Amino acid sequence: MNPRELKISDFTYELPEERIAKYPLPDRDKSKMLVSNKGRISDHFFYELPLLLPKDTLLVFNNSKVLPARIRFRTEKGKDIEVFCLEPVLGIDQGRAMAMQGKSAWICLIGGNRKWKSGQAVLQLSREGSDKLELKIRRVKTFNEGFHVEFEWAPSDLSFADVLERAGSIPLPPYLNREAEEADRIRYQTIYALEEGSVAAPTAGLHFSGTVMEGLIEEGIDIADITLHVGAGTFKPVISEELAGHAMHHEWMEIPMDVLKKLLYHQGKPVIAVGTTSMRSLESIYWMGVKIMKRKGRLNMEELAPGQWEPYIEESVDIPREEVLKAVIDFMEKRGQKTLRCKTQILIAPPYQVKMINGLITNFHQPGSTLLLLVSTLPGSSWQAVYDYALNNNYRFLSYGDSSLFLF
Repeated sequence: MNPRELKISDFTYELPEERIAKYPLPDRDKSKMLVSNKGRISDHFFYELPLLLPKDTLLVFNNSKVLPARIRFRTEKGKDIEVFCLEPVLGIDQGRAMAMQGKSAWICLIGGNRKWKSGQAVLQLSREGSDKLELKIRRVKTFNEGFHVEFEWAPSDLSFADVLERAGSIPLPPYLNREAEEADRIRYQTIYALEEGSVAAPTAGLHFSGTVMEGLIEEGIDIADITLHVGAGTFKPVISEELAGHAMHHEWMEIPMDVLKKLLYHQGKPVIAVGTTSMRSLESIYWMGVKIMKRKGRLNMEELAPGQWEPYIEESVDIPREEVLKAVIDFMEKRGQKTLRCKTQILIAPPYQVKMINGLITNFHQPGSTLLLLVSTLPGSSWQAVYDYALNNNYRFLSYGDSSLFLF
């Protein structure tokens, strides 16, 4: 079956409002964890994870850090608006955009845009001593899903990361239906977050604590860090009746060479993705490698980026992941690149066949979402049975909710 023909109504379920976790538990690792091992379901707590993973597992984390990307301004006519930074313009990656000083340009959503007729909007923050900030924005033009917005600030030696840290607030998912609180700056962030650039948390990682990380080391579990900057598109509902009508969002990913080599050397042993973002990144590597092999390396980085439907063009592709990884590593070495850095638009939905992983740690996702479609592709499990079980056994859902571990 072509995934374009999938009926979104087949990937929905009734989620009572009271089952959505509006706040996290006080202790990260005290969340419940449903384990589906080749379809067999059992109940656990997240702190048990080190003892539940198969021997010689490689866990792949997404170390992207959530930006305080919501900023409230007042227009020249005294109207309040809110700007939500989505991604840098002109194809600049998040790392470079966050380091810019004095000026930066982003694609943004604007709450209250109709109240902003013209001119600039200004935010002025004054704190004790010399800790002052004046931030101005100018709306340049309209995009399909937002606005091209230019930011300018003083002191100009501040980076845009510094500006957001002073002026912004954490962009909680809209389904939490509440304002971000100071505690969310810590709890809506993984303990291993490093690379600034996401506007939503890779929420599977929110359950990891220092104790769990120590337990992984004691059990000999290997770890690898990659980066995929989560975009606001992760919350975008599929509103079309069939999947063909949904446009998947692009997201920046960065895979260091040492991680690619670790994946290569780990052949024959379990690879488990921590979160759907890690899974999408790993599966993207596979299709990049396939493209490199087919075109004998004659392509640039923009051409390398996986498209939404690319995995489904040739359903019969089944190249061993060892060969694919070797092709990607060779491609990078010939170009002197130490990091694979590009966008991915990959959409994972039935009948997709998982290529790069043997398991997934994830939360419980929204009805009719692309994240639920991704979960439905995992071998040895039925998403309906897993979600019915979770609903009937008091699991907490969505970003601040409980966890699940799929092994296959």
